[in-house]
Amino acid sequence: MAKIVHVVFNAHIDPIWLWPWQSGLDEVLATCRSACDRLDRHPDLTFSRGEAWVYDQIEKIDPGLFDRIHGHVLAGRWEVVGGWWLQPDCNAPSGFAMERQIGLGKDYFESRFGDFPRIAYNVDSFGHAATLPSLMREFGQDRYVMMRPQPHEMALPACLFRWQGYADGPEVVTFRIPRAYTTGHGMTEEHVRAAVAELPDGTEHTMFFAGFGDHGGGPTERQIAWFRQHQTAFDGIEMVFSSPRRFFDAIWAQRQSLPLVTGELQQHAIGCYSVYRPIKTALRKAEHRLRQAEIFCEREVASVPVDTAPRIEESWKRVCFNHFHDTLGGTCLPSAYEYPLAQLGYAWSEAEELLQEGLRRKLRELPDDPMQRIVLYNASDLEFDGPVEFTPWLDWESWKDEWALIDEDGAAVPFQVIAPEALSGNMANLLFWMKVPAGGMRVLRIALEGGASSATEASNTVDVFGRRRKKDGSFPLSDEAMMAMMDDGLFDLEIYDDASDTWSHGLDRYSDAVVAKPCWGESTVVEKGPIRWAWIRSGTIGNSMLTAELRAYSPHLLDIVLTVHWNERHKLLKLVQGSPFTFTYRVDGVLGGWVERALDGRELPLQNGMITDSRSDEDETVMRMGIVSPDVYAADATPERIRFTLLRSAIMAHHDPHNGEGARRTFSDQGVHQFRFRFLTGDTVTPELVERHAAQMQRPLIVADLTRGMGFRMFDRV
Repeated sequence: MAKIVHVVFNAHIDPIWLWPWQSGLDEVLATCRSACDRLDRHPDLTFSRGEAWVYDQIEKIDPGLFDRIHGHVLAGRWEVVGGWWLQPDCNAPSGFAMERQIGLGKDYFESRFGDFPRIAYNVDSFGHAATLPSLMREFGQDRYVMMRPQPHEMALPACLFRWQGYADGPEVVTFRIPRAYTTGHGMTEEHVRAAVAELPDGTEHTMFFAGFGDHGGGPTERQIAWFRQHQTAFDGIEMVFSSPRRFFDAIWAQRQSLPLVTGELQQHAIGCYSVYRPIKTALRKAEHRLRQAEIFCEREVASVPVDTAPRIEESWKRVCFNHFHDTLGGTCLPSAYEYPLAQLGYAWSEAEELLQEGLRRKLRELPDDPMQRIVLYNASDLEFDGPVEFTPWLDWESWKDEWALIDEDGAAVPFQVIAPEALSGNMANLLFWMKVPAGGMRVLRIALEGGASSATEASNTVDVFGRRRKKDGSFPLSDEAMMAMMDDGLFDLEIYDDASDTWSHGLDRYSDAVVAKPCWGESTVVEKGPIRWAWIRSGTIGNSMLTAELRAYSPHLLDIVLTVHWNERHKLLKLVQGSPFTFTYRVDGVLGGWVERALDGRELPLQNGMITDSRSDEDETVMRMGIVSPDVYAADATPERIRFTLLRSAIMAHHDPHNGEGARRTFSDQGVHQFRFRFLTGDTVTPELVERHAAQMQRPLIVADLTRGMGFRMFDRV
């Protein structure tokens, strides 16, 4: 019986890549116009096109073309596939943001075409998180088309299989495209036979993707003629003009007999999770600020304007546009990033205005008070329980020893005065620990007396890694001992050579050969108080400057804030987590969840942090550690060490086999970068705990000064 090859005409369009977004927009219009022309001329032809952003742009710019497309869709000649806002990176977006990515597309296609496709479609994304099958099924999608990782990067039992991210989890029937998602004019019998080579036993249908890309184009008359001429030219094969939906319908009855694949589908282009960091940090800030704005507006309806929902939706569209795999992957032209960064800044500022203005409207509900107040709102779906820094406006007065910070019940709130950011004036920067429920608000007051004990009384609770503070507030370790915690395995920094291109093509891990380690100067104690002790030291590594600040809190919490002034070329920087024991277990944060991974040294995408177990070879003691790392997007691990990838200095938009030489070439990520790490230890460390800490580091409390009712300001009090 002949194998049926479903010829899928499509056009892969990168809205931004080796061109700016304006050029991508031009290609969207040209490609879809050309596709309509081909459909008008060939009544037996079908064209497949995804991405709601594409249709949205056409509808705005060329309504006549949109009407032509709409007519072909209704006639069954133009098939909408995927249906998401556009084809995103499928590892790096936050889980809640990926829900918006799919939800925006679903809303658009249901409103314009009355339908949302069952087929998800990410043919060029660089890997696929284990959480995706569940997410797709939540939106009614049970079929998936992808291509990467390809066979040389990940072995699969067949090109058609059932995929579940976790054992006993929901499944999606998945097709991995053989060879490529588009073709040029050079089609051969070899291309056709590749489409049937990896089919599971008993399957008679497969897909062959044809058309021009990555800069669009779609089917050409020459391609169409070639397929007509060779429709039955190859023994055992018959080619038919078709679409993904027709293919999946043809094999659907036998889906239960398809091989089952469980786990994430990784990895391709490992460098994309550590190159061009500005787009990654800007995206993450915008995602979390928008989520905070959503939560606030849902809970505090009376405090937000009526146009809030459209503003949030429009901001999410900009964020989701920049989920695009090449944009977020850092592989575009350096000059092309001006627009994405501006879009993400727009989304962040819209969310920030909704939050700050909305909170101040809400403050009208509070009665007058003779004391100056500090109002804190937790715009999150998770409890906030952590340190807060805030500089109240005190009319240029420095903080007085007799002043106190009190809560709603009049109880003293422990705090300490720390150095302000400004190096002029008498600004008083306060540090205090605050617990605020999800969606909750706290109101603190500044009392003008009774403050001496509040500012100096020390907690006697368990501190960093089981050590206790003394009753006088001092820390039981010397400055030298605290610095030794860094030197003796708490963390280290290492630079490695990295000659790979922007994507790090052909690699699944980076070198172990260290070419530079830090040279540190003396440490300085900068804070000693009931909330936090802090040490700072500066140094160099290679040609780059470093500053590391270690912050010890109570209870049982240690932060490291690392600032790197990166000035390297063809180098890679990692933070290395060692242990006196052997690492035996690792679970990583991923898009919308967590996944256990092997300690095999592969470079893999990461979100929010990692949990590890290490075991002593002598007495089998097990130590569990949670490392919260919201500013890191990739890591590798072996039984000997964990390495968090911080920075790469690859040449931007350099693709092998080009040698990378060019007078105007740009090395990625030169300049200042900051990374935050939080170390948690003990049996209570769980993914949920690490997730909560990562969330509160990325969703700080919304804080406001409130002086209404005082009758005076600090400068004219009696």
